[in-house]
Amino acid sequence: MGTWVVYPHEEPSKQATALAEQVQRDGGQVLAIYQDPVGERWQIFCLLPLDKVDATPYQRDLSPAHVKRLAEAVKKTGRFVDPIVAMSPSPGLYWTPNGNHRRAVLGKLKASYVPAILVPERDVAFQILALNTEKTHNLKEKSLEVIRMYRGLLREQPKASEEDYAFQFESPPFITLGLLYETNARFAGGAFAPILRRVDHFIKGTLPKAFEERQERAGMVREVDEVLSDVVAKLKRRGIKHPYVKNFVLARTTPLARTRKTLPSFEVTFRKLAENLKGFDAGKVRYEDIARSALMGAAAA
Repeated sequence: MGTWVVYPHEEPSKQATALAEQVQRDGGQVLAIYQDPVGERWQIFCLLPLDKVDATPYQRDLSPAHVKRLAEAVKKTGRFVDPIVAMSPSPGLYWTPNGNHRRAVLGKLKASYVPAILVPERDVAFQILALNTEKTHNLKEKSLEVIRMYRGLLREQPKASEEDYAFQFESPPFITLGLLYETNARFAGGAFAPILRRVDHFIKGTLPKAFEERQERAGMVREVDEVLSDVVAKLKRRGIKHPYVKNFVLARTTPLARTRKTLPSFEVTFRKLAENLKGFDAGKVRYEDIARSALMGAAAA
């Protein structure tokens, strides 16, 4: 047996031991053989040679945008702390059903090894959907976390700026939306997000000063949402009820639709949006128009 740790202190399965010896022959390093805490199956914690690891043949294509974001995060923190899951279809080859983006990031960063939880059972290669069950943050969750960080930094780092914490905040709209979600947990953030992504930017100056403008921006959005709610109410009185209705109306009243290079300011955008909403003719809207737009939006997502 190799020099790896075994937990609990009993003889691991022959399958796990043979796989650990294979890893060593393949140029990897076994750190421990252990039983998982749920099913008590034997697994291997190891460093696998990166050039011998690939995605399963059944996995979705890589998202270049996700790889870029993850690579930036790893470089910023200077750490790689999330091992991939892997199995071995044959000596010298390892597949990951959960971790292909992380594998790609390490390739971009010129790493030689990838930390892995290596599973002896080959059927794990087909458990891609089952393994990828961790819930990602939705818009509301991200926004509330960002605004809570912001409030903490107001106390602890009052001389800092929003741009100083751009990495932690990730995107300026999360700050504005966080203020809106704090006062209205059911705020339609998803409907306003496409507009905010184009005109909401990090505010210069110290955080206390920027926070005052953030509150003003949130107030502008809140006022527009009140006008939007009046339009939705008119549609409901006509019997038109659809979860996509706010998105539909905003898409037809946004002042940014034909804008290409030069965008108006945040204030100008939302002032014009309010004017467009007040002049919107709800009587011309048909339910099938909204349903069709919802389908097109889902297909483009």
